[in-house]
Amino acid sequence: MQTLQQIIDANPEAETFRFGETQQMSDRILSLVRSGRKTATCEAARHYGPKGDAWPEVGRRDVALEWDGRPAVMIETVAVETRRWSEMDEAFVALQGEFESLDAWRRVYRPYFERSGGWSEDMKIMCESFRVVEDYAEAIR
Repeated sequence: MQTLQQIIDANPEAETFRFGETQQMSDRILSLVRSGRKTATCEAARHYGPKGDAWPEVGRRDVALEWDGRPAVMIETVAVETRRWSEMDEAFVALQGEFESLDAWRRVYRPYFERSGGWSEDMKIMCESFRVVEDYAEAIR
């Protein structure tokens, strides 16, 4: 099995990140990613830029981590767009694989955005679609 450092050395442009705010949420989301049910994610656009994360770029590969910091999966960005809160739709929510409807997504994401810097109807949201390139758990099975 490759170490995280070996993966980053081979993919120097890769960002590392964790899905979710807790280990339980991270484990659930990684399960959805590994099953192919989750092929998209989103975040407030304010978290990207000079003092934040690098904006996703089509073709870039990033490493999602297990909660304990081990590499989980490598994903490749296949599309990125910016939407406002009010422009989110059922189709993109379905790609996230976690919510049964746009209303359910709003019930979860509004409090999340409020906790992490603020929410408004016109806030910008980074919407990223991705594919799994490698599942590092597969390498050790």
